[in-house]
Amino acid sequence: MKRIISRVRKAVEDYDMINDGDRIGVGVSGGKDSLVLLGALAGLSRYYPKKFEVVGLTLDMGYNADYSGIQNYCKELGVEYIVKPTNIAEVIFDYRKEENPCSLCAKMRRGALNDLAIDTGCRRVALGHHNDDVLETFLLSLLYEGRVNCFSPVTYLDRTDLYSIRPMIYVREGDIKGVARRLELPVVASNCPVDGHTKREEVKNILATLDKSVNAGLKKRMFTAIQTSGIDGWKREGNSPKKQTGKEG
Repeated sequence: MKRIISRVRKAVEDYDMINDGDRIGVGVSGGKDSLVLLGALAGLSRYYPKKFEVVGLTLDMGYNADYSGIQNYCKELGVEYIVKPTNIAEVIFDYRKEENPCSLCAKMRRGALNDLAIDTGCRRVALGHHNDDVLETFLLSLLYEGRVNCFSPVTYLDRTDLYSIRPMIYVREGDIKGVARRLELPVVASNCPVDGHTKREEVKNILATLDKSVNAGLKKRMFTAIQTSGIDGWKREGNSPKKQTGKEG
């Protein structure tokens, strides 16, 4: 966890993610990524020169998940934890019966999470996207949308006056898995009917194959290319948050 906190701090400083006095809502889905992010930010808040507060925010999607383990984890961290019931799963799978539900689900979750953050006095929402997510999103955009694009480390949403931050962009998924396993974090298994059967999963497998057997070091070079490509929000020197009107990539 110390190594992850170190990488989180570097991302925070490289992209000016946190200001003194911030109250940061961490989107806690129950997966390993968000739980490790919650622990890392809670750890960083204890000694970081800029003082900030961390709050765990969970959207109950309607899958009858048990969040008691996360509640206990937050108590150990000294972090406030809030769970908001939603009917997102019901809307997507029962009412609309979406054949390709991921895009709509992500949009609804973003909106609900941002609303919850505002209601709880947060103006920054921390999301658990890690280094591998960056590369996968970049390839998804390139292969399926025909454009060079990726979400930004910091995104300003002017409609809600919120900032979305992604402090784990320097953290590899393998390190997250290792920490989650060693610390026995209370991961809540996903009950989503399409979990593991998405285009993102296909791209993840492609990247893993290329990086290991075809071109070792590919992931590192891809990430460097993203940082130097001119994609909005990724340039570190004089970096300023990307402004959007209520939508995130």
